[in-house]
Amino acid sequence: MELFLPHLSTDSSMPLYERLYRAFREAILTGQLAEGEKLPSKRQLADYLSISQTTIETTYHQLVDEGYVIALPRKGYFVQNSTELIRSTPGEQPARQELEAPSYRYDFHPGKIDLAHFPLEQWRKCARDVLSDRNRELLHLGHPQGDLSLRQQIATYLYQSRGVRCTPEQVIIGSGTEQLLPFLLRLMGDAGVLAVEDPGYSLTHHFSQNSAYQAVPIAVDEEGMKVSELRTTNATAAYITPAHQFPTGAILSASRRNQLLKWATETGGYIIEDDYDSEFRYVGMPIPALQGFDTNNRVIYLSTFSKSLMPSLRIAYAVIPSHLLDVYRRQFGHYAATVPRFDQATLTQFMEKGYFEKHVNRMRKLYKRKLDILRKIGEPYAEWLSISGDQAGMHVVIDCQTHFTGEQLRTKLAEIGIRISALDHYRINRTTVSSKLLLGFGGIPEEKMEPALNDLFEQLAEYCIQKEAGT
Repeated sequence: MELFLPHLSTDSSMPLYERLYRAFREAILTGQLAEGEKLPSKRQLADYLSISQTTIETTYHQLVDEGYVIALPRKGYFVQNSTELIRSTPGEQPARQELEAPSYRYDFHPGKIDLAHFPLEQWRKCARDVLSDRNRELLHLGHPQGDLSLRQQIATYLYQSRGVRCTPEQVIIGSGTEQLLPFLLRLMGDAGVLAVEDPGYSLTHHFSQNSAYQAVPIAVDEEGMKVSELRTTNATAAYITPAHQFPTGAILSASRRNQLLKWATETGGYIIEDDYDSEFRYVGMPIPALQGFDTNNRVIYLSTFSKSLMPSLRIAYAVIPSHLLDVYRRQFGHYAATVPRFDQATLTQFMEKGYFEKHVNRMRKLYKRKLDILRKIGEPYAEWLSISGDQAGMHVVIDCQTHFTGEQLRTKLAEIGIRISALDHYRINRTTVSSKLLLGFGGIPEEKMEPALNDLFEQLAEYCIQKEAGT
């Protein structure tokens, strides 16, 4: 087909990059852009739309992160979202070839986990036991909130490890945070204003645009979300990652935790506490969940097994205040659970037999070793690179002393086979730019940490030296 050039919405209240993102997404979902189609180059599209290449780069990065588009080093951006493959007849030159995933030498994406140490044999043992004649009842639909046995295991685990106080009846199981968060917004009311961290989890920005909730960005500093800024808004709910803020790695301070709970009590607002990687803390005692300190039932707790087990499991869970249970049953009691019952039963056994706890403990030690390697290798580069957000989780923030922006650094590194994220990608307010990068170390094998980090830090130091030389 001829080169696709999008037409932007005239809604001036929407950021320009968001309008461009929606135009491409709509074209992909409706089939205007089919699998394998190449997107216009950033320069070509910037000339056509009379906008900056930075805006286009931000849009393309978002499309890549959400799986609509694939970036091939030195080739460009190609559509990969399609419901069917295009096949050619024998002897014909294929009109379009199926694209392969980009091959990176090193992948520092923050969502990656260590694959080599997953206890496949123990998981397989539980799965085999579940797939037996005595469990044929699992072929039927289960409880809308998820099977009771799994909710019991989750409630016990949360109390022992995170100080969360709840009954199994308050637990709702869903197929990922992406599915549960819009559901929770509807549970809190037909409409409202959702305060989100800025920078923060990018999907929260899009969820509110597809619901009756309006998103309001609240700045984050070294103590977490600025609650004083939250108080100046008309927010009815606040989404927050207090134990390990994503992406900065900040921990919500004790004073701000108290301020946030006080705000919720005084305004009648809700706090959605996303505790996504709380299992992995490396300094001091674990930070207890905010929910455990909530005496007024204003906190909705949210977490997932994506980091602690595997992203493909697609099991997340929410703990809702008891007074919302009747609302849930009226509005959603007729819904079917979104997680297959065999997967639920396998996870239940995995937890009952103690495999989950042992696995998390092993992985915490492994990720701590990786983090120690990262810190050690980063020491000689301290003149140009600083590391923060390293108290917990599976990623750190790298601040580079260079005139290149984080997005420019990300692009340069991708061209030489290194995948990394720019922190500015997770911002709503983009009036300023930084040279900060998000370095995920979870998916790099332990034996490859040293060569991978040496290569990365040497490249980044070179960009910083170019600043000193004025090039």
